[in-house]
Amino acid sequence: MFQYRQALVRMRQGDSDRQIAAARIMGRRTAARLRELGIEHSWLDPLGVMPADEVIATALGQAKRASTTISSLASHRARITTWAQQGVSGVAILAALQREHAWSGSYSAVRRILADIRSEEPPDTTCRLDFEPGDAAQVDFGAGPMLTHPDGRVRRTWAFVMTLCFSRHQYVEFVWD
Repeated sequence: MFQYRQALVRMRQGDSDRQIAAARIMGRRTAARLRELGIEHSWLDPLGVMPADEVIATALGQAKRASTTISSLASHRARITTWAQQGVSGVAILAALQREHAWSGSYSAVRRILADIRSEEPPDTTCRLDFEPGDAAQVDFGAGPMLTHPDGRVRRTWAFVMTLCFSRHQYVEFVWD
């Protein structure tokens, strides 16, 4: 919305569509359409009040989408949403669509609609845990590098990692078992 407001301000100052395009605010055709809307709604009067974002958005309307940008999976969206919420993978969804619904599209289409579905879900939240100094530590083990054991054989080591919760200082020690 910012670029539309910026273009309207420049139009109210007398800038041409070409100057607005040269400033890389928006293209000349988009600026010409916005100028027509501005004339129609009297937004270009320098002494008038600048319209609110909601008014501009309503006047612009919904962006038109080409028929090629509408997914061939749109009719299956509810079913795919249910599967995604159940944790079904994209490959399994593709196989089910091909098997049960004779869908002949690609895996990329499934990935795109899954990404769109997941973008509408609220993000996972995290909670920061606060601790007083010396109050708590977190401990974990993980596979370490292959090292020569005192008996002469090369063996896997394990990393013992302890992280102090308040300071985030870590202690790491490699152990044999």
